[in-house]
Amino acid sequence: MYRYDEFDHAFVKARVAQFRDQVTRRLDGEITEDQFKPLRLMNGVYLQLHAYMLRIAIPYGTLASRQMRVLAHIARTYDKGYGHFTTRQNLQFHWPALTDIPQILEDLASVEMHCIQTSGNCIRNVTADHFAGAAADEVADPRPYAEILRQWSSVHPEFSYLPRKFKIAVTGAERDRAAIQVHDIGLHLKRNEQGELGFAVYVGGGLGRTPMVAKKIRDFLPEQDLLSYTTAILRVYNLHGRRDNKYKARIKILVHETGTVELTAQVEKEFAALRDSELKLPDADIRAIQAYFAPPVLPARPEGDAVIAAAVADKGFATWLRRNLHTHKNSDYASVTISLKGIGEVPGDITADQMDAVADIAERYAFDEIRVSHEQNLVLPHVARADLKAVYDRLVEIGLATSNAGLVTDIIACPGLDYCALANARSIPVAQEISRRFAAQEKQDEIGDLKVKISGCINACGHHHVGHIGILGVEKKGTELYQITLGGSGDEHTAIGEIIGRGFTADEIADAVETIVETYLSLRHDKSETFLAAYRRLGAAPFKEALYGSEAKAA
Repeated sequence: MYRYDEFDHAFVKARVAQFRDQVTRRLDGEITEDQFKPLRLMNGVYLQLHAYMLRIAIPYGTLASRQMRVLAHIARTYDKGYGHFTTRQNLQFHWPALTDIPQILEDLASVEMHCIQTSGNCIRNVTADHFAGAAADEVADPRPYAEILRQWSSVHPEFSYLPRKFKIAVTGAERDRAAIQVHDIGLHLKRNEQGELGFAVYVGGGLGRTPMVAKKIRDFLPEQDLLSYTTAILRVYNLHGRRDNKYKARIKILVHETGTVELTAQVEKEFAALRDSELKLPDADIRAIQAYFAPPVLPARPEGDAVIAAAVADKGFATWLRRNLHTHKNSDYASVTISLKGIGEVPGDITADQMDAVADIAERYAFDEIRVSHEQNLVLPHVARADLKAVYDRLVEIGLATSNAGLVTDIIACPGLDYCALANARSIPVAQEISRRFAAQEKQDEIGDLKVKISGCINACGHHHVGHIGILGVEKKGTELYQITLGGSGDEHTAIGEIIGRGFTADEIADAVETIVETYLSLRHDKSETFLAAYRRLGAAPFKEALYGSEAKAA
């Protein structure tokens, strides 16, 4: 993984000292909250319903054990003993005191971490496939390019005050596990017919108030042109993006209003003036960054008879093997998903003790590497199959062995009205109740792959628009209601879910989800037909009928 150079260390250290002074001046009353707000946001500090919240950047979702241990220390020392992993592959602490935040930033800097550009109208944390560098189906590891983008974008003077926040995601496989088509820029790493590496470029995706799927504007961009083409896109956006209305300020609105053909022409014109400039990436620089991401040396460690016997003897272990492993490019290894979605628990939350334990497991069994997924889980990318039972047993001990990756209880949910000042409704209790409703492993296995995603407001931090079942919390006349969308998807076949009818109260929403699931089970061809495939075949009508009865017929 990437290690800071001298510039990185000096830069982050200076930012910590600067913010320490800004906090002191705020606490002494030298600056007002309005004056302080843009300063704290530049350092990932939000003011939520009950306290400040600190958002920590985890570039492309990659962590080392020493970094996870510092996160555990912060949770234990400065917060309430836990943290919350987000859909942006970041970590949030919801209860730090403002007086402690400069010291938290100093602790983070000691392990090459920071909170810069986790807020504000700038280029945010660049995200990537959580199985990057390990997945059997990838063309190449996308993280070196995410790191190049991170270095280029950090406090970029031209792009620090964009019309609105800007998000970039990179994937290196045909199967999109980074949801690139719902980002401002999505990059699909691929090879052309000559075997050269480059990118398909998507622009203008996003969720929130106006969900849109990104448009492909380049089928193949050579890797050396990554920064010049990205700059061209951002210059067009910075020049023409709406600044008069924050709800229409994202690049997706510019793409929609300008048209894909015209916007592409503008980007290509800007790119033509830039492609041979100092932004052109030298091959040596690309390879130097790639060297930081060289995979570990993986000795032969086949599964062996002991692991097979353990799976026969332990049904829980067998289920975990079936649900929580991903195929590694080395057949003696697997990538392990650590579910942060225990039945009835808060999606994405992890305690300080669990963080320390995961760090220990990664250090012993996973070459000291941990990933954060945009689905609010953790991943151990390189685990020898011979060690799978040992890893599973340790996860059981710490309460993180839930075998539900990709199932109905593996729910994405934002913090909602329990924490967020922007939220209209609670997300966490809804996720917990749905999880309890489908707690039986046999039931989850019968249902199969099903992505449920919940947002507490239209900002869509829970990605409800691309859930197979999406749930949006709204407020109507003082009552929290939950609107359902069906048929969304955030993979290589991205689709925005369809709103199917009126909302449900907090007491009704779990029943509604159960009705949808039972309708699917009764109508699918067989167990091989997933919920999403069945919905695309059947359409919304049978689900509306099941939920609304005569109302659906009248409509």
